[in-house]
Amino acid sequence: MTIAWTSFTPWLSLAGGLLIGVAAAMLILFNGRIAGISGIVGGLLRPARGDVDWRLAFVVGLLAAPLAWRAFAAAPALHVAASTPVLVAAGLLVGLGTRLGSGCTSGHGVCGMSRGALRSVAATATFMAAGFAVVFVVRHLLGG
Repeated sequence: MTIAWTSFTPWLSLAGGLLIGVAAAMLILFNGRIAGISGIVGGLLRPARGDVDWRLAFVVGLLAAPLAWRAFAAAPALHVAASTPVLVAAGLLVGLGTRLGSGCTSGHGVCGMSRGALRSVAATATFMAAGFAVVFVVRHLLGG
């Protein structure tokens, strides 16, 4: 394995991680909510009275952030090395996993693990192991 040193951006990565951490901390401190994207979006799909505004603001912020970035810098080049059917299957499997795991990587991996929740540690370990296994099977056993 080699590192593409021209794409290695530790300071931008650190800044992004800090922003995610601060946003997650602010949401739990000021709103008492976990910054789990699947739960936030799920709450929009089955809205409860008085619970829509903050969820909508969060999702709008997620969608607006890349647009704001493009106002100041060029968007990075994207290359997806998978076919549309593979991406659809992957998305459905991720959705199934978030339902089975009662949350997603942002809720468990960022927020739950930072709080020391053992179920989040277990869920994140399961997410990672499943991801490693799928990549191994698709890339090395199926030749994709």
